[in-house]
Amino acid sequence: MKLRGKQKSFLRSEAHHLNPVVQIGKSGLSETLLDQIDECLERRELIKVSLLQNTEETAKDVAEVIEETLHADVVQMIGRVLVVFRPSSKEKYQRVSQQVRVL
Repeated sequence: MKLRGKQKSFLRSEAHHLNPVVQIGKSGLSETLLDQIDECLERRELIKVSLLQNTEETAKDVAEVIEETLHADVVQMIGRVLVVFRPSSKEKYQRVSQQVRVL
């Protein structure tokens, strides 16, 4: 889903009060961690991912991997924190994506 400017702005405002759900540490971006991010996106649609100081990954590299493998949109990247959005495939979890479609 390609997001327009208004939609990205809305998602950034919704994510402002969220705490990071996933933290990438010393072990880096593994398959298990990608599965965890995938599961969080399925249930929440909008999450924050933070990179700890001891990781060797860069925020740009992590954003590219998330976009390619999980087919999610990185809405915002501030320092070591990423805001990630992907509409849920289950209707009961589609709270944010319904509001995004209206915009």
